[in-house]
Amino acid sequence: KTTMRNMLLRMMGVLVCALAVCADIPPWLTSMAGKWFNIGFATNAQWFVNHKDTMKMGTAIITPTEGGDMDLSYSSLNSDGTCWRMTHLAKKTETPGRFTFRRWNNDNDMRIVDVVYDNYALVHTIKTKDGVSEVLNKFYSRTTEASADLQLKFTQFSLDTGVLAENIVMLPQNAECPAV
Repeated sequence: KTTMRNMLLRMMGVLVCALAVCADIPPWLTSMAGKWFNIGFATNAQWFVNHKDTMKMGTAIITPTEGGDMDLSYSSLNSDGTCWRMTHLAKKTETPGRFTFRRWNNDNDMRIVDVVYDNYALVHTIKTKDGVSEVLNKFYSRTTEASADLQLKFTQFSLDTGVLAENIVMLPQNAECPAV
């Protein structure tokens, strides 16, 4: 009986080790997985300045990949009932919490700068195109609302990264896009 139990324990240990090696997903990234609401947005980019008054809350689905990259899927319900959707794969770097990706001819350097996995995340991205860089900050929440303290934290972080006060927006709530 003891020999069988020892053998089972050894086999379970080997299985756990094999799964850990195969998966290669950092535990913190697994904690980031799932649905987040994009409730705050901040950037001095001209496209945002032109559209910030019409933007509404959307969702982001974060899915870690086996290699430790991050698959990101965004959606937001438009006023006409259609859905805006975007997906991209953010590749891990040597620095935990830092990812890179290319989108619309921009090189993106994205960093998870502050996170409480069951509550909120602050994400800072530097977008560079043709040698010109812009800051883009996002404030994610696991719910559609965030405390005044967290909103203030996002606002201060955005000001500290060079975003003008008038370009820091808490997005109005919005219905979600239907699943695809």
